[in-house]
Amino acid sequence: MRDINTGEINEMAVVAEGEERTTWFVWILVSCSTISGLLFGYDTGVISGALVTIGSDLGPAQLSNSQKELITSSTTLGALLGGLVAGVLSDWTGRRPVLGIADIIFIAGAIAQASCHTVWSMIGGRFLIGVGVGLAACIAPLYIQELSPTRLRGRMVVLNVVMITFGQVIAYGIGAGFTHVTGGWRWMVGLGAVPAGLQLIFLLFLPESPRILIRRGNMAGARAIMTKIYAFAQPEEVDLKVKLLHAAVQQSIEITNTTTFIQRCQSMIFDPVNRRALIIGCGMQAFQQLCGFNTLMYYRPRTNFIFTLVALKWIDKIGRRKIMIWSAPGMVFGLTLASISFHFLTRKTGGNLVDGTQYSTGWSAIVLLSMIIFVASYATGLGNVPWQQGELFGLEVRGLGTSLSTATNWAGNLLIGSTYLSLMAAITPSGSFGFYAGLCFLGWLFVLGCFPETAGLSLEEVKMVFRNGFGIRESQRLRKTKQDIRARDTAAKLDKIR
Repeated sequence: MRDINTGEINEMAVVAEGEERTTWFVWILVSCSTISGLLFGYDTGVISGALVTIGSDLGPAQLSNSQKELITSSTTLGALLGGLVAGVLSDWTGRRPVLGIADIIFIAGAIAQASCHTVWSMIGGRFLIGVGVGLAACIAPLYIQELSPTRLRGRMVVLNVVMITFGQVIAYGIGAGFTHVTGGWRWMVGLGAVPAGLQLIFLLFLPESPRILIRRGNMAGARAIMTKIYAFAQPEEVDLKVKLLHAAVQQSIEITNTTTFIQRCQSMIFDPVNRRALIIGCGMQAFQQLCGFNTLMYYRPRTNFIFTLVALKWIDKIGRRKIMIWSAPGMVFGLTLASISFHFLTRKTGGNLVDGTQYSTGWSAIVLLSMIIFVASYATGLGNVPWQQGELFGLEVRGLGTSLSTATNWAGNLLIGSTYLSLMAAITPSGSFGFYAGLCFLGWLFVLGCFPETAGLSLEEVKMVFRNGFGIRESQRLRKTKQDIRARDTAAKLDKIR
């Protein structure tokens, strides 16, 4: 179970029968876990409809723009802080308890919003929701990754993203339904407590991550879970999987027991393997936000949802790297087309959009087309791949690494949200979309030069690719080696049958 050249623990020698098949246990587990994604999408999407219908319910006759900005940005600030502590907290308590804490915060935030009567109490409720979003956004993908078979891990995490986009679609539907109901906005924000309450109940019956159980010395519990995950494998194959996992976790325990938390934080910078993983994790999350998607996501939620389903099918078959290499140019093209379209659309108004002006329907249609192209390309690749971040880090720093990566996402969200309108006013819509197109192009270059292929590699194997650089070639070599081993194993089984 060790690499003959380096001595590193790896999974290549262990091929479990039926690895490519998903058991009911995994489907149920992932379905319950992805309620976190639904809450993420619903609670970030519902506020746009609620703000329109609040009216004078919070005191002022009409909310000012600054008050609306405080209400919306408080969620992002809460998510930034929640994401920053989520992974570290989960290393201490386990993954499942943190999801439970997030649910309790979601329920408290929903009740606080639905019952508030002042602007500041609404801001406080939105901040609570943000903390819950930050916790869920960081831990749900990590929990799913540690409980999914290697060959299906990417698809299982994408299911969480599907639920995020589905939550946004539901939020807009419920918003439309309560638009003309007196006090309907209270129902909009309060209904978020329902899925959170359901997940809190489901969590009582879900297992902890087997890696966390092994770290606590509960080998029997870890084996029982691995047996359910690899239900089609032979008992001896499951035993080998558990032994492999135990050997890898033992390395993590040794590192944890011989270092302090501060030293592990420092290792994220000074240890080359951890530093490369952190650069990729934070870099991909920064790319996701700095591309400007959040300035458009509220306009094409159905497009986002539909094309996320495309990623669900192909992310493990094609791979994370190829999906990003192929989809990012579509984002650049969509934003460039939007920039050109806005230039010609707004020539008669000095480059700016002016309310009440009759604009060309032809150029307006092209703007709409460009947004669809951009959102479809984003949903296929960049909307999903950065959330695979947990697979980049070794167990001893996985919580810390995912926390820093998630915090980068929300910091970028806060930056874009607070500068978008100012940027539009300063350099016109055409210039703004051209600027975002340039950032997308830089992000694509980052993927080409730094992002390795992790599909088909176990969580323990991914760490190996960063030993001598960013691991683009090394990941390809490891994947090919595993494919060859599987092919030989399949051929040997066929020979026995004959």
